Amino acid sequence: MKSLITGCAGFIGSHLTEKLLQEGHEVTGIDCFTDYYPRAVKENNMKNALDHNNFTFIEEDIVNISEFPEVDYVFHEAAQAGVRASWGKSFEIYTRNNILATQKLLEYYKDRKLRKFVYASSSSIYGNVDELPIREETPKNPFSPYGVTKLAAENLCNLYYMNYGTPTVSLRYFTVYGPRQRPDMAIAKFVQAALNDDVIEEYGDGKQTRDFTYVSDVVQANLLAARSDAVGESFNIGGGSRISVIDLIRMIKNALGINIQVKHTGVQKGDVRDTYADVTKARKIIGYIPMVRMEEGIKKYIGSIYEK
Repeated sequence: MKSLITGCAGFIGSHLTEKLLQEGHEVTGIDCFTDYYPRAVKENNMKNALDHNNFTFIEEDIVNISEFPEVDYVFHEAAQAGVRASWGKSFEIYTRNNILATQKLLEYYKDRKLRKFVYASSSSIYGNVDELPIREETPKNPFSPYGVTKLAAENLCNLYYMNYGTPTVSLRYFTVYGPRQRPDMAIAKFVQAALNDDVIEEYGDGKQTRDFTYVSDVVQANLLAARSDAVGESFNIGGGSRISVIDLIRMIKNALGINIQVKHTGVQKGDVRDTYADVTKARKIIGYIPMVRMEEGIKKYIGSIYEK
């Protein structure tokens, strides 16, 4: 099998790359090392893949590429991340990297034989919701410019499926965490602050909740979606570990065995109040079952830091 992974040097993309290589795929990875966080971090993410004989790396901006490799599967993980950074002048970067890049890939592969085009969507497309858990049919009202671009790209996937038969599947990730997660993400920031004996900044009242999903579960969801008969579908990919920020900090404190200082700050624009995924559809159609519970995942993440 031959696979293309965009964003192969990123958090999820690098884990997915290694998993496909382990399973015998010939993998081509594309990454342009956007400056959202340090290049050195992404290069370290890729170090295992770069030593593998079945891995080919292309350092390029997707929008600038005229020809992509002939593959069986496309896993489109590349995106400009970050809810809070997507406002103002930065929005142009998000439209380019999240919408235009997706359209470029879909346009190239629309007339080619693909087994599956798996798109990494986001729970951000839902925005603030009235009822939990969130089902795929829940109204889509993004609460940030980032969410707007992720929904637009998912809509493009649906359009190319309906008009050209491109075998797309969209996976709506709910707050992915684990080794290699971006340094701006809550768990990474909280753990690093605790280890440095710094004060943790807790946005809002700390009672807002998130459905946290461990990265290995997300990787497995990609494999299940790719191998399934599902096309033109969207699936919630959550971890079944919905907890408040207050409880998350308490969990990190217990895992580290140290005191943590917390300072409350204002609510951030674009941050939704609660997320909680109903994964019934993903379980029934592609066989997705999250395996890593929150306590275990936090310990695994902290362990990966000490291993560095």
